Amino acid sequence: MLFFVPLSMQPNLYRYIEFFILFILLPVSYVFLYPVYLKLSLGLIGFGYVLYILLKVEKNKFKIKPNLNWIRFWKMTLLKTFLIAILTILFVWFTSRESLFGVLLNKPFLWIGILFFYSVFSVYPQELLYRTFYFQRYEKLFKSEVVLFFVNAVVFSLAHLFFKNILVLIMTFLGGIFFAITYKKTKSTLLVSIEHAIYGCWLFTVGMGEMLGFPS
Repeated sequence: MLFFVPLSMQPNLYRYIEFFILFILLPVSYVFLYPVYLKLSLGLIGFGYVLYILLKVEKNKFKIKPNLNWIRFWKMTLLKTFLIAILTILFVWFTSRESLFGVLLNKPFLWIGILFFYSVFSVYPQELLYRTFYFQRYEKLFKSEVVLFFVNAVVFSLAHLFFKNILVLIMTFLGGIFFAITYKKTKSTLLVSIEHAIYGCWLFTVGMGEMLGFPS
């Protein structure tokens, strides 16, 4: 824990342990072979704990923040999406041309269903944990904002370690940087979830879904 501010209070020690269990021990454990039902149970228990802390300790109300700068958000998000689109189209074209927009063109109903379930049941819970919970619980433990963002991206990448794919780890690390910056600027789980959903849906649409664990 060299990235953290030195311990000065007992509550900080609890948060270090909490951080280690939720963001390192649990996701790394998913790489190892043990029953799927046990993995799901541990994940649900961990997420239930996160919700309890957010509601009872951090006093979150889960309301949409007023006065969000939607215009700036959409300008930045669409610009980043445009750049991501160019890079990923080129990547799929040169590495797996037959996959380019394959699900969209050949299985449009599957495409619509996956985009909906991914955005609602995967993205939002991820952002509650890796942005809302992470920033509210641990931001004060870091010496600098750069380290705060870096560690957030690292643990977000670790959450995808079970894919055992170096490209997935790189992409989720970069995504973690984007999402951390967005959350820090907006303090909005909604906005960062929208951004996350746009990028993830695009990757599935362009033909990188199988690599990222989407049904294809």
